Amino acid sequence: MKAEVINPFLESARSVIEQVIQISPSTGSMGVKEVVPLRDHIWIQVGMTGHFSGMVVFGLQENVALRIVSAMMGGFVLTEMNEMGQSAISELGNMISGNASTILSNQGFAVDITPPRVITMDVIHAETGPRKALCIPLLMDGIGELDIQVMIS
Repeated sequence: MKAEVINPFLESARSVIEQVIQISPSTGSMGVKEVVPLRDHIWIQVGMTGHFSGMVVFGLQENVALRIVSAMMGGFVLTEMNEMGQSAISELGNMISGNASTILSNQGFAVDITPPRVITMDVIHAETGPRKALCIPLLMDGIGELDIQVMIS
């Protein structure tokens, strides 16, 4: 697994979060870990084809996703992850992935991304089987953590 693949997603996520919710996230420790289903999480899956093939998954605890969506909506507080919330969190994944694919393209890597899907970890696990992912958390003060997981072949 190539660490340079996750860097554009990390750079993009930091930039998009700063723009959208006005918080400068800090970076946790990068590592490789087994993808494990976590039931209290919202997962945004984006497929990748081209020079790199696989998927990128953004994981958030549901309460963190609600805080981010509320910030994206100018402070309108959501108490449950309804269709509007899922659409907003999906768009966050789309913005991050789109910017990351542009960064990868500027580095000479031709990649295409699929539209984001908001799913449960059980679906990811069932679709891919046990897999290892290159992971790095983004820590957002007062909001929580966004986990970036890259699974490529």
